[in-house]
Order: sequence, then C-alpha cells, then structure tokens
Amino acid sequence: MPLARLPVVALLLLATASWAPPRAAPAGAPDDDPAAPYAETVERLLDAALAEGRAYELLHELVTVAPRRLAGSPGAAAAEAWALETMRALGFENVRFEEVTVPHWVRGDVGEVRFAEPAELAGDHLPMLALGGSVPTPEHGVTAEVVIADGLDAVAELGEAARGKIVLLNRPMDPTLVDAFAAYGGAVGQRSRGAQEAAKVGAVAALVRSMSNRHDDVPHTGATRYADGVTKIPFAAISTNAADRIASLVASGRRVVLNLRMDCRTLPETEGRNVIGELVGRERPEEVLVVGGHLDAWDVGQGAHDDGGGCCQAIEAVRLMRSLDLRPRRTIRVVLFANEENGLAGGRGYREAHLDEMDRHVLALESDSGVFTPRGFETDANPEAFAVLASVSRLLERANAGKLVPGGGGADIGPMRRDGVVQVGYLPDPQRYFDLHHTHEDTFDKVSEREIELGAGVIASLLYVIADLPETLPRNPSQ
Repeated sequence: MPLARLPVVALLLLATASWAPPRAAPAGAPDDDPAAPYAETVERLLDAALAEGRAYELLHELVTVAPRRLAGSPGAAAAEAWALETMRALGFENVRFEEVTVPHWVRGDVGEVRFAEPAELAGDHLPMLALGGSVPTPEHGVTAEVVIADGLDAVAELGEAARGKIVLLNRPMDPTLVDAFAAYGGAVGQRSRGAQEAAKVGAVAALVRSMSNRHDDVPHTGATRYADGVTKIPFAAISTNAADRIASLVASGRRVVLNLRMDCRTLPETEGRNVIGELVGRERPEEVLVVGGHLDAWDVGQGAHDDGGGCCQAIEAVRLMRSLDLRPRRTIRVVLFANEENGLAGGRGYREAHLDEMDRHVLALESDSGVFTPRGFETDANPEAFAVLASVSRLLERANAGKLVPGGGGADIGPMRRDGVVQVGYLPDPQRYFDLHHTHEDTFDKVSEREIELGAGVIASLLYVIADLPETLPRNPSQ
C-alpha cells in the first residue's frame, strides 16, 4: 500500500519509529533560546538542500509540462495534474485537489500599439502586452491622441483634456528605494486602477508604463480591474523605453496619436484546483503549518520565478524533511494555490474550505518573491511569536538568510490573516525580480540551481523548527 494511503494511526506509528529527538544545543547557546536545540538539525537540512536538493529539477519538470498556466487554461490544468502526481510520487500524505471557481481571461491573437502620428513614425510598433482582465478594442482598434499622467492622482487633474484621448500613466518605480518591492508598491496602483480612473475623465483607452526599473523593450503584463458604473476601456502595458519615447515626444510639443488593437476577452468562470499534500505531525497532527505558492502564472514566459519556483521550494521543503526522517510534532501542509495572478480565488477558497480548523492553523508561509539568493523572512507576527521566529532565524545566519523583518506574508495566505494565523513571507534578494516579473523573460534559464536549492533549505529549516517546538507559536489576534 502506498505510504500516502496508510491510515493516520499507522502513519503516526511509522513516524514515531523513525523520529529522533533534536540534538543538544551548541555550547554557549542561551538557555531561553527556543530554537537553539535545533542547530544541528538545521545544519542537516541546509547540507541536504545543497548536496542533493531537487527543487531545480522539479521546476524544470513543471515549466516543461505547463509553461503557461493562467487560471482556466489547459496549462493550469496540466500544472495541477503534475503537482498532484509529483507529491504522490514523493510519498506525501493526504494528497488531493480542492476545487475553486476561477476567472477565465484570454489574451487572444491580436495585440499591438502603433504610431499614427507624427507622420514620420506612422506604423512603428511599440512593445506592449494587454493587461489581464482588459476588454478588447473594436476590430480596427482605438486611434486617439495621447495625454500623459504622472500617476493616478494626475489622471483626475487632466480633466477635460483627457476626453476622447488615450491616457498614458507614466509614473516610474522609484529607483532610489533599496527595497524593490516598495518601489513596485508605489507604482503598481497605476496598473490595477488606471483604466477606471482614465475612463472617469472620458478617455477611450489607457496605457501604463511597465512595472520595472530597467530601461528596455520588455513589456510587463499584470491584472487590472474595473469599477462598477464606470465605462470599461481597453488597457495595456508598454515597455519602459516605449513610455519614455512617447513622453519625450509629447514634452517636445509634438502631437502623438496611437492606434491600439487587442482582441483579449473574458470567458465564463470555470473550475480550478488548489493542490494539497502533507507531512502529518507525529504528536499534534491537528495543528497545521501551511507552506506554498501559487501554481498559476501569466500566459507569457514560463512563470519560473513567479511562482513556479516558490511552488517547487514548498514541495522540496517537505521532501527534504522526509529524506532525513524528520517528522515534526505538527502537520506541515503544502498548498499550491490556484488563481493568484488575476483573482486570488485559490487563497480565498482555501480559507473557506478550512474555516473549521483555522483556529488550529499555527503559521502560513509563502514563497512568491522569486527564487534568488535567500536573505530571510518577513512576518506580521505578534511580539512573542516574532521573538520565536527570530530565534530560528539566527540559525540561518550560516546561509546569510538570518534576516527577519516586520511585514506581510503573501497574497495567497493573506485571507487567513483575519483568523490570527501568523503570516511569513520568504525573502530572497529582490534586486533582479522586477526585471523578469510578468514578462516573456521569466523563464527557467533565469533560475540559479544553487539559489533555489539553498532557499528551499532555508524554508524547510524554519518550518521544521516551528512545527516541532514543544510550545505552539503564539497566535495573532483575530481581526
């Protein structure tokens, strides 16, 4: 009988037989440091990750089977089937699908932005990608003069000057911010809300500068949304070089007219699936730690960093524990979420399906910031829980991944925040992430084997220690 189908009692007996208690704390460790006794276990996990890790191999399998995995697509279904079979083959327990309803938007075959004026540029194409959720243009496109807004607030200030025009939202990510995610957060509202704000002032279409600090010809897609009662207008992203080119022409006093054509469309909602597998706890199996990422990805590139790599790190973290016969006190549950990119149906659906056990969810950890060199974690943990997590982080200094900072956790695990579940987000080095994010460039060849494996070891270490501590991590207040 496969291990995954053994009764829970048998699994617990098997776990007890193979489990060994954590080794003694290294000499000089403070008596009140809860993670200190796990120092050698963390060393073993990191060593195994670097010597025999399989996250890189798993990611190659995933992007080969399903390079494009947008919710509702055949690629998404192929990725879900791959994840189910992979976790079963690796001996995970309670492997299963959990169905959720997901949106189904398709890019179509037509997508282009061309100059109509100035005359000397007529017909020149600008690199673009339709934004997820956008409505299409008429068959022959939308042709209109461009006006420029430096961010969302500037759209309203255009007033009547925007009526009948194409609005280009052109606020760049702030290059002076060391935290690339903070720079992204300061600019990405243009992408999510730009079309609705432009429509309010009478624009017939909108464009947005891609969310990247690089100056290149690579457009970045992403999700947009419309507001009830506001006209839906076509919306696309253009590359940073294209945005600079238009802005320079307008600043010089030239009249710029563009033709935008897209046949993207939204189809009826369909079924998607969260994919789940577990390492059942040996003493307190009812207490759960979630680890995961989102299995869906945009229909450009391969979603290697966003978020195929994070999904494979979650699988690998549990595989590493199994390979070392480490079975913690509490259950570790891998959840590969559906539909993060354009709806968050997977994260919301998981919480709804597990409401009756949310009070027994100890922690949720998400890897969705790329799989570059690990630096540590962010968390919304209360002070008492933060101190425990800091204790574990000190054990990761060998990997230069001992950073622990206040913050969030991730979009998919976010719905569990209201129930008091401590949120933890994996933090790799962020500097190159937005060179690739949501683009044709997010491919397997951009992933370092060494970086993804070390990251998986770091994630496995934090999860195992928190799952095995004698005392349960203190919960956050419910919201």
